[in-house]
Amino acid sequence: MGRAHKSRSGSLQFYPRCRAKRQYPRVKNWPKKTDTKLLGFAGYKAGMTHIMALDNYQNSPTKNMTIAIPATIIECPPLKAFSIRFYKKTPYGDTLITEHTADKPNKELGRKINLPKKINHKNVQDFDNITLQVYTQPKQTGIGKKKPELFEIAIGGSDKNAKLEYAKSLLGKEIKVSDILKENSFVDIHAVTIGKGFQGPVKRFGITLKSHKSEKKRRSPGNLGSWTPKKVDWRVPQHGQMGYHTRTEYNKWILAINPDFIKKTNIDHYGNIKNDIVLVRGSIPGPQKRLVRIVEAIRPIRPLQIQIQK
Repeated sequence: MGRAHKSRSGSLQFYPRCRAKRQYPRVKNWPKKTDTKLLGFAGYKAGMTHIMALDNYQNSPTKNMTIAIPATIIECPPLKAFSIRFYKKTPYGDTLITEHTADKPNKELGRKINLPKKINHKNVQDFDNITLQVYTQPKQTGIGKKKPELFEIAIGGSDKNAKLEYAKSLLGKEIKVSDILKENSFVDIHAVTIGKGFQGPVKRFGITLKSHKSEKKRRSPGNLGSWTPKKVDWRVPQHGQMGYHTRTEYNKWILAINPDFIKKTNIDHYGNIKNDIVLVRGSIPGPQKRLVRIVEAIRPIRPLQIQIQK
């Protein structure tokens, strides 16, 4: 049981606490937008910094004062569109019926999938939704990686024909982050957290060490629950995997895109930045060099009012 002055660590909202299936997440829910455009992007976490800004928010206790704001740097090399995927609604959810692939994808994509020998350009009339499948270009960064990541991005809008024409205009082309995201807007960050391996309940849930007069163990819970029912409840803090979980942080504020006042060379544990960058307020999940997915906020709030001092 947690102490009164320190609540129990480890939210019960996240169960099971298992390892992520892959190093970058799959986005299951997308915001409803009327504009016909891509609803997300992706980039590599480079590190953290801080900026000085003038607080202009009317009800802030630091109004008209210079404040320091922690920020995360995300390097966003251009994404490249690989295919258009067509979906049909069924009683069991959206079902993929076919996809149109680009003519000449990058050869590095062959490290991820078997590239199709025959290009599919068959016209599809009976579909309900489409998404754009894109892949990253890590070779354009300095992290020493060649194998790209491949994932889908939803397209906003209600007219499926307009979405199809928009997807065709991007197929096989590079997509820049400045074409998708905007400064002073809110986004959701999907990422896989830092892995900490197999840990005990003291580190994993923050339970108290037992007294030296307790029997046998010192770093275990006092008991595993009641005698009846004869099973251990899932709420009992026990050892297991810690970290490397898929997590989402909502309403992260984009402070700037491609700011000229951010250092781009010799970033600790990352190297040099060679592409566009996105500056997000606060911290985000995952270690450096890991891919994070940036999606337009599914439940946005009003942005604060600050004036960045360059």
